Amino acid sequence: MALLIINLDKAIGNAQAWHDTFREQIPDLPIRIWPDVGEVKDIEYLAFMRPDFDLLPAFPNLKAMFSRSAGVESFVDHPKLPKVPLGKVEPPGGDPMMTEYVIMHVLRLHRDMPAYQAAQANREWRRVPITRPEQRRVGFLGYGMMATAPALVLQSLGFKVSAWVRSPRQAAEVPIFHGRDQLASFLGQTDIAVCLLPLTPETEGIFCARTFAMMPRGAMLVNVGRGKHVVENDLIAALDSGQLSYAALDALWPEPLPPESPLWLHPKVTVMPHVARRPTVAQLVTEIATNIRSLEGGGQLLQEINYTRGY
Repeated sequence: MALLIINLDKAIGNAQAWHDTFREQIPDLPIRIWPDVGEVKDIEYLAFMRPDFDLLPAFPNLKAMFSRSAGVESFVDHPKLPKVPLGKVEPPGGDPMMTEYVIMHVLRLHRDMPAYQAAQANREWRRVPITRPEQRRVGFLGYGMMATAPALVLQSLGFKVSAWVRSPRQAAEVPIFHGRDQLASFLGQTDIAVCLLPLTPETEGIFCARTFAMMPRGAMLVNVGRGKHVVENDLIAALDSGQLSYAALDALWPEPLPPESPLWLHPKVTVMPHVARRPTVAQLVTEIATNIRSLEGGGQLLQEINYTRGY
């Protein structure tokens, strides 16, 4: 039994850090770093980030794979993707970095900080009415582990928090809307929309002229999902018309954002270079090790990707 790591050592830490951390957690698990595959028959697990499946050999004894990428849309339909269970490598309680990042942007927009910054640049002593938390409605699109923690923190601060998800689910800590039929009702009562959706054919372009029109005039958007969730031209039109008052974008398309993109200098847009969170080698190894122990003990992957849904 061996684990092959592909590109993770280039994105986070280095090869030695991965070897050392796995040695601490699963000392009897041989670790190989691509392209040092060794005997392909020994490889039972793959852990990767943006692999080129066209370059990988066949692994006859492969049991499972682990993807670091938040989304799997870039490879889930690849014809050479091995036909074994695929799991996400995420902390089960969410990532504190994502929680602080989402809350930072929501509070920044809630307290109108972009307008105060603009006023300072103009030497303007700007005093306007202040909206209290209980007067502000925050809506999360997607209510998985990354959304739950910031949603509950914002709720504890007094905000009215709700969420929209793809399919019906049992009662949660916040009011839940679901499905296309309830999207308009959800957006109609959302002042600050936080997107943490996976990217699928159903969610691509979900923020467009049609859905912006469903939101209260002057609503705001925080996108930490995927760049393709937002139709750029429609966003700019909504901002210019006042239908939206501000957008904070951590995920964009394409990335890096081209210098000629109008988003860079738009006065109502914050552009961030996809920096919401950066997990550590130790965090990722812990999740991979936990999954391997589960599988070796006859259990299942803890966060298995549904190939049909694409997340």
